[in-house]
Amino acid sequence: MTVQLRALLVHLFTATGAVFAMLAMLAAVDGEWDLMFLWLVVAFFVDGIDGPLARHYDVKTNAPEFDGVLLDLIIDYLTYVFIPAFALFKSGLMDGWTGWFAIIVITFASALYFADTRMKTKDNSFSGFPGCWNMLVLVIFALEPNFWVSLAMVTVLAIAMFVPLKFVHPVRTERWRAVTLPVAIGWTFFAGWAAWVDFHPQSWAHWGLVVTSIYLVFAGIAQQMFPTEGEV
Repeated sequence: MTVQLRALLVHLFTATGAVFAMLAMLAAVDGEWDLMFLWLVVAFFVDGIDGPLARHYDVKTNAPEFDGVLLDLIIDYLTYVFIPAFALFKSGLMDGWTGWFAIIVITFASALYFADTRMKTKDNSFSGFPGCWNMLVLVIFALEPNFWVSLAMVTVLAIAMFVPLKFVHPVRTERWRAVTLPVAIGWTFFAGWAAWVDFHPQSWAHWGLVVTSIYLVFAGIAQQMFPTEGEV
C-alpha cells in the first residue's frame, strides 16, 4: 500500500464522522437521546485519532486533493454544535425562551468561532472555548441541573469563545499531555457509559464526567496562570 493511498484512507476515515453525525441526528429526531450520544461519542473518538493519522501520513502532501482541515471542521460543526444544540432544545431540559436562547447563541457563536483564523495558539491549544457543546450538553443530560444553571453555563461558555482564554487540545498541547490525554480518553469512556445506561441518575459515570470535564475546561486557563519560562 502506497503512502498516497494511506493518506487518502485517512480522509475517508475522517469522512465517516459525517455518517455518524447523520445516525446521531436520526436518533435525536426520534428522541432516542442515549443512542444519539452513543453515535456522537463514536464521532468524537474518530475526531480524536484522525488528526494524528493525518499528520503521520502527511495528508497535505500525499493526498492534497482533499482539504482535511475543512472536512474536519464541517463534521465538527455537525457533531460538536448543531446536533447537541438541537438535542438540548428538543429535550425540554432548557424549556421556553431559554431553549431558543441556547440554540441561537450556540449555533451563531460557533459558526463565527469555527471560521476564526485566530482559533489556535502557538502551543496548539485553542484560543477561547473551542465550541465543544457536545461535551456540555451530554453533561447537562446526565446531571439534569436547574435550567438556570444550564443557561448560565451556555452563556459563560459562549462568551468564553471570544476571550483570550486558553483551552487545551488533548493531543496537540504538549504541556501536561501525559495527564490531559488520559483524562480526555476517560471523559470519552464515561460519556459512552452514561449514554449506554440511558443517563441513569445513580450511575457512577456521572462523577467521572464532572471531574474530567472540570479538568478539560480549566487546564488551559491554569497553564496561562502558571506559564513556563518560554511562555512568559
